[in-house]
Amino acid sequence: MILIDNKPLETAAPSLSFPAGSTENAVLEKLKNSQTVYRYASVDELTFELELRREIVRAARDLNDSDLSFEVFRDSKCNPEYWTRRSDGGFVLRSGVKASDAIRDIYTNGSKYATECATAMQIVYYKALLSVLPEAVFNRTFRRIVLMNWHQISPELRETGLMRTASDYLPGDRRYFANPDVDPKTPEWQGENVIDLGGGLYYGHGMGIRRAGAIIDALNANRRPGATRKAYLMDQAGRPDFKELAALNRAGRQRESMRQTA
Repeated sequence: MILIDNKPLETAAPSLSFPAGSTENAVLEKLKNSQTVYRYASVDELTFELELRREIVRAARDLNDSDLSFEVFRDSKCNPEYWTRRSDGGFVLRSGVKASDAIRDIYTNGSKYATECATAMQIVYYKALLSVLPEAVFNRTFRRIVLMNWHQISPELRETGLMRTASDYLPGDRRYFANPDVDPKTPEWQGENVIDLGGGLYYGHGMGIRRAGAIIDALNANRRPGATRKAYLMDQAGRPDFKELAALNRAGRQRESMRQTA
């Protein structure tokens, strides 16, 4: 159920709709039919979440189609024109480089990059935000980006690194397939970070776009001898703080509008 300013969606925004088959429609229908009450301060706040989820799915699909390679951190690589590679394998946005240009470069020059699955998830979220925020707001907000693990992600996206049980799992969520009996000789197979694309499909860097069963089969093929526990999809999700990001978007657009009319 959706409440907007404490009013049912049907009352607050009776004409709100999206094309059948779209990410926005899939998310909206799940929220409307859920037993959980989802509260929004305004129609714009709800619409922002739907649009950002659409762009997360699109960014994941586009990254899958790019030439970004999978490598563990010790063998990672990046385009030095935009990023500095640290000794631990992480990438740091170079001083004087626009974050928007650096994120786009990963998609257009993917062959110059290689990293593992958690970093790929972060790239997806940054690209999605770049698609919905005014570019000036994006660059002002993300003056420093470190692409590596969840401990170093920008504060505005910190919630994507926190896995929590949810009432509903939605397109645009980050999910995780765990492999508890992974072969210690191949620790990179200990699990797979994925983006929920909707329709039972998931994108995982290095695995591509697959259904849950195919991802579990791949992880199960990389367990230690004598393993008894199978890989599984965790009943948790990481997702951005959509309301905080909607407020950032609203404030940023107001600031840009004032600057243009000054």
